[in-house]
Amino acid sequence: MARILVIEDNAENLELMTYLLKAFGHSTRTADDGDRGLQLARSEHPDLVVCDVHLPGTDGYGVVRQLKSDARLSHIPVIAVTALAMVGDREKGLAKGFDGYIAKPIDPEKFVSQIEVFLSIEQRGTTPRAGLAETVPQVERCRSTQATVLVVDDSPTNRELIYQTLTPFGYRVCPAHSVRAALELAARIEPDLILSDLHMPGEDGFTLIRQVKADPRLAALPFLFISSSVWGEQERETALQLGVSRFLLRPIEPQMLIDEVVACLARHREARRGNDSCR
Repeated sequence: MARILVIEDNAENLELMTYLLKAFGHSTRTADDGDRGLQLARSEHPDLVVCDVHLPGTDGYGVVRQLKSDARLSHIPVIAVTALAMVGDREKGLAKGFDGYIAKPIDPEKFVSQIEVFLSIEQRGTTPRAGLAETVPQVERCRSTQATVLVVDDSPTNRELIYQTLTPFGYRVCPAHSVRAALELAARIEPDLILSDLHMPGEDGFTLIRQVKADPRLAALPFLFISSSVWGEQERETALQLGVSRFLLRPIEPQMLIDEVVACLARHREARRGNDSCR
């Protein structure tokens, strides 16, 4: 069995990873920021460190740099577990000093075996008696029942990136390549949120939101704009007047996109509850 330090600022991810490691017999210590993680590593000399890249205070790159430059700690394997999954991110992480790289969302059935590759045979855990599918915390299981997101973008690459980011977290992603296709699809699937590019050939994002807001069946839907261009003041004012919930700018990190979708849906649910309570 091994002593494993998990450095992660997302409470749900931290709970899931520590649960899985303990299920295989490992002992864990945890930190929710890079500075606290470094303190624990220096005082406790764990057998392995699992570290998110984006952390409050010292980020994951800073953590691994300091660990690898310390002669007392440089032998400890440091594994990046991060939502950064774009082309080149893995290579960058390994070049910065990480010994391994695991993309989020983690696979509960594979996570521990991916970690244990970096441990000696004597340090590896024992398989839990109960099946992991039955014992994984509710926080992971509930991801299979998320919302339906209509994604509107004329770029197949952009649509695919959003699809690959959201679907592992249980979101149903329905892509459309144009305003016309989006409106036809929205009438059939009843989405919970619309995420649309602003600049598209022919009819743009403003055309789409005007038609959405004019349709009583769709008017209340939360609407996110995403664009590769910096928002001008006039564009921002127009979008606000039309009822856009948030403005996102590409390139956007996967975890930030997920956080924005979660927050937008939560605000929409709260607003609906507030309206219902006034009746």
